[in-house]
Amino acid sequence: MDQIAALIIAKYNYWIYVTLMMIGFYAMIGKRNLVKKLIGLNIFQTAIILMFVSAGVKKGAKIPILDKHHVMEHGVNVADIVNPVPHVLMLTAIVVAVSVTGVALAILLRIYREYGTLEEDEILEKLGQ
Repeated sequence: MDQIAALIIAKYNYWIYVTLMMIGFYAMIGKRNLVKKLIGLNIFQTAIILMFVSAGVKKGAKIPILDKHHVMEHGVNVADIVNPVPHVLMLTAIVVAVSVTGVALAILLRIYREYGTLEEDEILEKLGQ
């Protein structure tokens, strides 16, 4: 039992990501209001970004800014260097997430002006008429 508790505590950040992902997924699937669905999408995207950023971290590692002369003489021990690619990719993902949110809000505004509501059931009912 102690080993299971130690494992859960050691990987607490992954439990947080899974919890955030499930909250976001529930909001996207279970809610009928389009704004709530968009908020769920943002929560889900944030959980994914946090997961990738934390996966790219190494304890005790240094940033990948190296001195050319030192590298030529001693080489590079990759275990001591943090890989910057996951962090850079997540910066791109943040920009995409903000862009998607902006476009989605503009579409929601247009839907509200057209149908007078943001409730999915009411919009589908008005489309069926």
